[in-house]
Amino acid sequence: MGRAFVFGDNIDTDVLAPGQFMKLGTADLARHCLESLDPDFAASVKPGDILVAGRNFGMGSSREQAAISLKVLGISAVLAVSFARIFYRNAMNLGLACLNLAEAPTILPGDELAIDPLVGQVHNLTQSCDYCVEPIPPHLMLMLEDGGLIPHLKRRLTGHGGGVMT
Repeated sequence: MGRAFVFGDNIDTDVLAPGQFMKLGTADLARHCLESLDPDFAASVKPGDILVAGRNFGMGSSREQAAISLKVLGISAVLAVSFARIFYRNAMNLGLACLNLAEAPTILPGDELAIDPLVGQVHNLTQSCDYCVEPIPPHLMLMLEDGGLIPHLKRRLTGHGGGVMT
């Protein structure tokens, strides 16, 4: 559950992780996330907040730092009309939930949202309405809960926690 930060179409990875700051550490890079669109974004985000966008979110280069910056800031999920394929895969591999939501443009900045990714529902508590999204399959939810692909594989291979192979 968190507040909605709303952006439009074609948000590219250069805006999420600006090239001129790529040499910085992840926390410092994250402070510049989306600053060209909203200079207060990084300072305003609180853990659990949700980024909402239009079409083709995460287009551009394949830099993983785009998804990492959102995670470092505390974004719990990204809802978008559509995602660039490489961003979607990077984000899920890094433990950041991405859900396609055709109705994303109806969400307003600051709306309080609650997401149930296993059921496939987004509750807009501010507007008192619900949206359906494609549920995240249980095996991918385990990966997200473990913090991404690498932590998930480590847990599976060592037999500790989430998704243990039997």
